[in-house]
Amino acid sequence: MVRNEFFDKCVEHKHALLFAAGIATAIVGKKALESKAVKDAATQGMASVMSIRKDAEECFQDMKENAEDIVVDAHAEEKREIYVEAKE
Repeated sequence: MVRNEFFDKCVEHKHALLFAAGIATAIVGKKALESKAVKDAATQGMASVMSIRKDAEECFQDMKENAEDIVVDAHAEEKREIYVEAKE
């Protein structure tokens, strides 16, 4: 019975409990974010993102250079065809 009475009182003051839980969550969250483990994990995550970005930029640059080479070759082939037709 004591348990039911305690539960009823808690339900009666649920807004105050929610407020207290919010404050407790903020305090625990702040402590967790300030911990060395979280900082190390965030640093590792940022380093991996930067590495992936660098790799993607290099891949994009290679693709761009290959596309430019294809365009130059295509224009050279068109000019060769035009000059061959003109000589005939």
